[in-house]
Amino acid sequence: MSVSIDTFKEAMSRFASGVTVVTTREGDTVHGFTASAFCSVSLEPPLVLVCVARTIRSHDMMARSGIFAVNILNANQRHLGERFAGLVPDVQDRFADLAYETATTGSPILPDVLAWLDCRVWASYDGGDHTIFVGEVVDAGVNEMRPPLLYFHRQWAQIGPSERGAVESWPEGKEKSSKT
Repeated sequence: MSVSIDTFKEAMSRFASGVTVVTTREGDTVHGFTASAFCSVSLEPPLVLVCVARTIRSHDMMARSGIFAVNILNANQRHLGERFAGLVPDVQDRFADLAYETATTGSPILPDVLAWLDCRVWASYDGGDHTIFVGEVVDAGVNEMRPPLLYFHRQWAQIGPSERGAVESWPEGKEKSSKT
C-alpha cells in the first residue's frame, strides 16, 4: 500500500530546505524556476543534482541544451524565489528587467546570490513525475555571507547568524542522539 499524496506532501513540508533558482539557456532563450530539491552528490568530480518536474518549460530546455546553473538565494531574495516560482501575477517573462551575468555555460547567474554553480548535465534519471538531472559543476562562485532563504512547512523562512558569526553548532557537553 502506498502513502497518500497529501500525507507525503505534509511529511515533506516538515523538511527545511534552502531555496534556489535554477536557470538554463537554449540559444538566445533563457528560463528559470525556483527549486528546493537540490543537493551535492560528489566532490570528485564535483556533482550536484536538481529534480525538475517534467511539465515545466525549463525541463525540456535543460534536457536539450545540457546546461544549467543553480543560484542559491539569500534571505533578502524572497522576491526572486516568488518570481521564479510563478507566484508574481502579470509576470510572463521571469527575466524581464532583471540583470544577470553568465559564466562558462551561458546559463544566467543572478546578482547577489549567496553562491552559484554553473553545470553541464552529466546524467539524468527517471524520478516519477520529475527528472533527476545530475550536473557536473564547471564553474562556481560565492558572494557575501548572508542568512539563507529557506522554505519550511510551505512558508518562506530564514535563520540568522549567531553572535559568533555562524550558525550555532551542537551545544558542547551534550551528546547527540545516536538514534536514527
